[in-house]
Formats: sequence, structure tokens, C-alpha cells
Amino acid sequence: MKTSPRLEAAIQKLYTAFHNNTLYPECCQQCAVGNILDNTDSWKHLSDSHGSLVLNYVGKVHQNLGRTFNGYTPLELLKIEHTFLKACGFQVPLHYENSKPDNSTDKNILFEGLAAVIEFICELDGVKNIMDYTRLFEVENEKPKYQLV
Repeated sequence: MKTSPRLEAAIQKLYTAFHNNTLYPECCQQCAVGNILDNTDSWKHLSDSHGSLVLNYVGKVHQNLGRTFNGYTPLELLKIEHTFLKACGFQVPLHYENSKPDNSTDKNILFEGLAAVIEFICELDGVKNIMDYTRLFEVENEKPKYQLV
């Protein structure tokens, strides 16, 4: 399957962060977007709230100028982070009064967020979800339709 460089890089960074325990939803440098953007938090200036889908003035300027950050537009970055936080069980945008999971660094919670983000970024690039394992269980004439290679 042919994928874009931005998708390859994002998946590699998210995979590494997940396995190195450096994926942390409440930190702008270690969340999904923070990891995609090389553990920087400069993206947080594109919106007024972590997890919001609304670009602020700075975000709109960058969006209208066609700027991208590691291949993603400001609005795409906000959507990626929103997807991650929602899938991890956060009420978005993040706010101390909003609900959140009891243990936001639990591997199962992070995996749910990671899976949702990967599905979303694959969708952005028009690629089938690379984490879709359902083909492994397809049968034809009572035998596996596809073989593991």
C-alpha cells in the first residue's frame, strides 16, 4: 500500500511514543499532535483551547496562508488532537471542570486514542485504515481468504 510521507512519519512517531511511554494526552508536547510535531508545543497557539476544533486568529492566518506543519494544516492538526482526546475519553476541549478518564496514561486508553488517530489520518490521505484487521478473518470456501505473509 502506498502512503504519503506525512502519514508514514506520523504513524512512526505515534508508534514510538506509544511504546516508549511518551504519549500523554494532557501535555501539548506529548499528545498525539505534539508527538507528530516532534514534541513541540508551538501548535497550541493555533487554538485557544486544547482539544478545540476552532482556529484562533493565529491559526486562521496560518491556515489561510496554506502553511503546513510536518505536512498537516492547522485545522487538520486540531482535528487529529480532538479525535485523540475524544477516543481517550476526555470531554473536549480540555478544562479542569470537564470529565476525563481516571487514568489517562493507561495503555488501553492510549491505544484507543492511537487507533482513532491512525484511522483519521489514513482517512485524510485517502488510504485504507492500516489498523483494520478484519481482512484477516475473511473466509472463502471455509478457508482464510488472505494469508499472513
